[in-house]
Formats: sequence, structure tokens, C-alpha cells
Amino acid sequence: MLSVIVPSDHDAALVIHREPPLAWLTINRPAAHNALNAEVWEGLAARAAELSSDRDVRVVIVRGAGERAFISGADITEFRALRNSAAKAADYDALSARAWAVLNQAPQPVIAMINGLCFGGGVAIALACDLRFAADHARFAVPAARLGLAYPLPAVERLVHVVGPTHAADILLSSRALAADEALRIGLVNRVVPGTQLESETRAYALAMAEGAPLTLAAHKLAIQYSLRTLGHDPAAVHEAVRRCFDSLDYQEGIAAFLERRKPRFRGE
Repeated sequence: MLSVIVPSDHDAALVIHREPPLAWLTINRPAAHNALNAEVWEGLAARAAELSSDRDVRVVIVRGAGERAFISGADITEFRALRNSAAKAADYDALSARAWAVLNQAPQPVIAMINGLCFGGGVAIALACDLRFAADHARFAVPAARLGLAYPLPAVERLVHVVGPTHAADILLSSRALAADEALRIGLVNRVVPGTQLESETRAYALAMAEGAPLTLAAHKLAIQYSLRTLGHDPAAVHEAVRRCFDSLDYQEGIAAFLERRKPRFRGE
């Protein structure tokens, strides 16, 4: 059974639990299966940006509260007020796009720990993350066709990049739900583990990743994104990130630690 993180602001729809070098970003609406309302979208953008600038945080893990859902989608109860026309839908999409972009462009690795249902906007949030670990009972679907809405281009492009056009067509056009093992087979998730082991395995993986040099991790993230042409086709940022690694104190520390046969102590400098 997944442990339940009980933050001090337990009534908040979105909470951060810091466990340096890790940080857990929890969508905290279990009664609504962690559906994304406007408050959560706004909070995601703000809190993810806060974590992005926290030098003590080396890896961010996104999860849903409870054991039934990661994110069950956008909160449809808000749609008549917030998405009842193309103009209002554009405003809503801009709100969600800001949150998506902050998660996607965070300098630290971001892992989606998918502890249950991952539908609609939950798939978009998972795709904004660098890695996706799922419980064996997780299920995935994008039921937009059943609601008569369409997903914004960046989310569709990311899905195509991750699973390929054929599998993306299957997911988007059929609206069917995928079991965790199928999501793993098509590359939508990186690994599937028993639900009772999901948190411990995710934490162990994240802690091992957090031992890497922060500047190197950030540079590799930029290079991956550039290879998918998600950064405006400007390679200069990637080249600068790579150059910065070689000029860093962490690079010198990495060489020294290797030669001295000890674990490096990286500081992100």
C-alpha cells in the first residue's frame, strides 16, 4: 500500500512535500479522483516554478493523493463556466499550458508516479514529465472524443513523440482505456511495478538519479527537448548548457571523485 503523505496544508488542492534531495508535488483532491480544476492548474505552474529554483531539490516527483487515481482528468464540473466557448477554452488552455511548460522545462528530472487512473489531463501532465512509473493497476485514456473537445497541439505533439503516430492515433481516436502493461509495451510509461512497491521503487530510483551532477542532468534534458524540436529550434541553449558543465566545479569534483574512488559531492555549481 502506498504511504499517505499528510502535509501541513492538507486541505490544499496541491501540496509540496520536501524530502531533499527529492520533492513530492501532490495533486490533493482524492474525493474528486484528483481531477484538475483551475486552482490546481494555477498551483501547478506556481509550485513547479518554485521547485525549479530550489537548489536543494534534485528530482521532482508528481503524484496523486490516495491510491485510486494519479489524475482522472480535467474537472468537468467547471467546463460550462470555463470552457463553454472557443474563446474561453483558449483561456483555459493557456492556463493549463503554463503549468505544462513549467513542469516540462524544469531543470531537474521530473518523474510522474502514476498510482491509479491517468485520464485526459492526467495523461498530459504525465507526458510533461521526463519519466513515468506506473502501478500495475493504473489505467490510461484520453476520452476527449466522448466530450466533443480537442486537445491542444503541444500535448498531442508530445504524445506522438513518446508513443509514435500509430499508437497516438489509437489513444486519441478510440478513447479506449489502456492497462498498465499495454502502456509499458507502447512506451507510454517507463516501468510498471506492483502498486505496493511503486512509491519505494520510485523513491529509490529518484535518489540514485539525484546523485548525478545537476548541470549535466539539466543539459541532457535540454538536448532531449531540442532533439524533439520543443525549444524553438534554437540549439544555442543546449550548447551553452553543455559548455557550462565543462566549466563547472561539479565537473572537477566528478573527475576527482572518480580518481579517488569515492562518491562525488555535487553542488550544482
